Amino acid sequence: MTSPDNEEAVHAIPYSTYIKVWAALVVLTGITVAAAMGNLKQMAIFTALLVATVKSSLVLLYFMHLRYENKFFAYALIAVIATFAIFLGLTFADYSFRGPWA
Repeated sequence: MTSPDNEEAVHAIPYSTYIKVWAALVVLTGITVAAAMGNLKQMAIFTALLVATVKSSLVLLYFMHLRYENKFFAYALIAVIATFAIFLGLTFADYSFRGPWA
């Protein structure tokens, strides 16, 4: 039997919040498709990565309830994102310094 002191707080998120997040995800998907079809050249990759970052943040915060979790999970997520950004930056740097002979 658990005591009231050990119970975790339950965060009830209203359905309207989920609908707003879903609508934002649909709009952001439309932006990604429009950027892919447009003539943005090198900005298309930047736009797609930026929109993907915003979309993943919305999913993590609301659908995975990270917004209401312990701060440890947020710090762990920041460490993972920083590591990913380092690897992504190194990959793009390697690709940008290659010549036509590679």
